[in-house]
Amino acid sequence: MHGSLARRRLLVGGAALAAAAALPPLAGVARAAGTPRLSGGPAPTRFALPDGFRPEGIAIGRAPYAYFGSLAGGEVYRASLRTGQGRVVSAGLGPDHPTAGLKTDDRGRLYLAGAASRELRVVDLRSGAVTRTYPVGSAGTFVNDVVVTPDAAWFTDSYKAQLYRLAIGRGGEPGEVSTLPLSGDWVQGPDFTANGISRTPDGRALIVADTVADGGLLMRVDPRTGTATRVDTGSLRLPYADGLLLLGRVLYVVQQAVNRVDVIRLDAAGMRGTPIAVITDPRFRIPTTAAAWGDRLYLPNARFDTPPTPETEYDVVSVPAVH
Repeated sequence: MHGSLARRRLLVGGAALAAAAALPPLAGVARAAGTPRLSGGPAPTRFALPDGFRPEGIAIGRAPYAYFGSLAGGEVYRASLRTGQGRVVSAGLGPDHPTAGLKTDDRGRLYLAGAASRELRVVDLRSGAVTRTYPVGSAGTFVNDVVVTPDAAWFTDSYKAQLYRLAIGRGGEPGEVSTLPLSGDWVQGPDFTANGISRTPDGRALIVADTVADGGLLMRVDPRTGTATRVDTGSLRLPYADGLLLLGRVLYVVQQAVNRVDVIRLDAAGMRGTPIAVITDPRFRIPTTAAAWGDRLYLPNARFDTPPTPETEYDVVSVPAVH
């Protein structure tokens, strides 16, 4: 997700473009083409979000609906992937309570990363109510992204070398929060560091984007000890890694400021990864995260290079997944 204002300026400046050009060529290039079909007819490959919404995270559950969190006021917006139409389904708590990453579970809940509010929040999708709020971290904490596993929701902190674990009980109820310090190969920079998070293909560990270590790496994190081990992806570096999306053994890494998605095939343990493709699209305007429905990826354009106003336009684009 996004970082400090200084980092934002860097991301959209000449240094970012130079870094993109310096990234190594990958095995294949996938570009947006065609129109997906859901039952009922063709589905849009681009649709608008409310003006001024400031999207960052996206989540898609078992039905063809996407959920988006707002950095402006923390609202959650739900859009139909069949039509592109949507509405706010959870009112935000105000400008001091933004929503960055978010994920669904299988029991009608959304888990929200509260960015600079230092909050983990849980939303009941039936009512739209925020049912639980957990303050975490300390001054300077930025709760960025989240992944849901069978027994916990894990959150990254972009300014602290630690993860937050929100326990999930056998009945699906959220429980207590604990903090897991990161060690091993983890490198914490003076600024924005941790970003997206996913599970390993075998489900035994976590993958976290470290945008500082050796020019930008993926780290495999032991959820019991916090020990981080760099994922061997050869010469590939991911200095602008944002959201992570794992489908089977294929990991999609959204590199927001350079408008690309790097596609990596991981081994089961998440120790090694082979870059297999790059997804680009002229409609990308600093996409931050990705979610999947069928054979399509959906990415919200955060437009961090554009000063946010109540009239600023935001949208979502869809591109084919890589198989």
